[in-house]
Amino acid sequence: MKLLNYTTSYFAAILFLLLGIWAVIFYLEMLDEIYDSLDDGLDNHKMLVIKQAKNNPEILQRLDFEDGSYTIRPISDQRAINFRDSYRDTLMYMQNEKEYEPVRLLETVFKNGDNFYKLKIITSMVEEDDLIEDLLFSLILLYIGLILSIVLLNNLILKKIWNPFYGLLQQLKNFRLEKDQQIKTIPSTIEEFNLLNTRIEQMLGKSISSYNSQKQFIENAAHELQTPLAISINKLELLVENEDLNSEQIELVASVLNNLEGLTRMNNSLLLLSKIENQQFPEEELVVFNDLIDELKLDFEDLASHKEMKINVENFSQLEYKMNKGLARILLSNLLKNAIMHGERSSEINIRISSKSFNISNISNQGSLDTDKVFTRFQKNSQVKGSNGIGLAIAHTIAEKYNILLNYTYEGKHSFLLSFPQVDS
Repeated sequence: MKLLNYTTSYFAAILFLLLGIWAVIFYLEMLDEIYDSLDDGLDNHKMLVIKQAKNNPEILQRLDFEDGSYTIRPISDQRAINFRDSYRDTLMYMQNEKEYEPVRLLETVFKNGDNFYKLKIITSMVEEDDLIEDLLFSLILLYIGLILSIVLLNNLILKKIWNPFYGLLQQLKNFRLEKDQQIKTIPSTIEEFNLLNTRIEQMLGKSISSYNSQKQFIENAAHELQTPLAISINKLELLVENEDLNSEQIELVASVLNNLEGLTRMNNSLLLLSKIENQQFPEEELVVFNDLIDELKLDFEDLASHKEMKINVENFSQLEYKMNKGLARILLSNLLKNAIMHGERSSEINIRISSKSFNISNISNQGSLDTDKVFTRFQKNSQVKGSNGIGLAIAHTIAEKYNILLNYTYEGKHSFLLSFPQVDS
């Protein structure tokens, strides 16, 4: 949810609560004001009727409401002395409405001459259900109007105010260290945005500087290691060709050669890992994994034949994914090489490809691998010569770089599954 919509949803919820509370208070206050007004009108009417009764004794015989809004009946002295004025709501049948309607009733006692009389005065009042209905309708219109006003305010005014933030956010979204980009901050009159811009520029400056320093160090270290290793290997190869060496000396030299070659491979693998982690492979294209595995199958045919292994590829559909093609080749070759190196002799390697997954499985005389450590560096099988334990770590690092999920399972076979994310069309 976007920030503006998030704040709007909170405003809507708070307004709904506040308007509900306000409606109840307003309704009670309005009823109280209506009753005060009706009661004042009844009091005034009472005074007029009492005054009229003194001048016109005939109205003292009005016993029902059929010909007016009040009735007068005689009352005993004892009841009159203890009587107190009362106001209450009641119902009365209205001829025009053909139904009972609410009225406000005042009951009081007055003395005319030597006799006491009970006076009842009625007046029409607002029906509460109609009042509630009108109030509810008005509140709904008010609520909708306020929400529309807030949305309009967000999209016209607040959005303009937040433009520097969203501009910076968009640049950060597209920022890549390996592409040597620069972030152009937008000056603002808001202090917090300017502070954010300053901190972002400082952090990115340090990150770019650290990235460039690390990149240069890795390249220099790899070069400095590669050169003496290559020289040492060449000299040892020349030494092996010396006819003066006996078989025991030749075996020792060959052992040193194997160790140096293993060190060279490890150096290259660690260098590759560092380059991947430092995002030094920015070029991307649409890679067809079906074609790529066919190429690698031919490349590894000799190694598989050496162990009398057969590579079976099942293409259920075409698998395409945008990434660096060189890294895609390394990813699949490491998985395929791992299956051959650790697979049982004279067995089969099965590869299944669908539109969203790549699965490779092999049979091994070993049991299940440790799922918590299978993709960590230097986790190797001591029985396999030439393994430096980095191949699967490299594959996992490449998969992570491109949001590909690499999982290992064992159900009689070692199985590695690449699950590709859904790509928006």
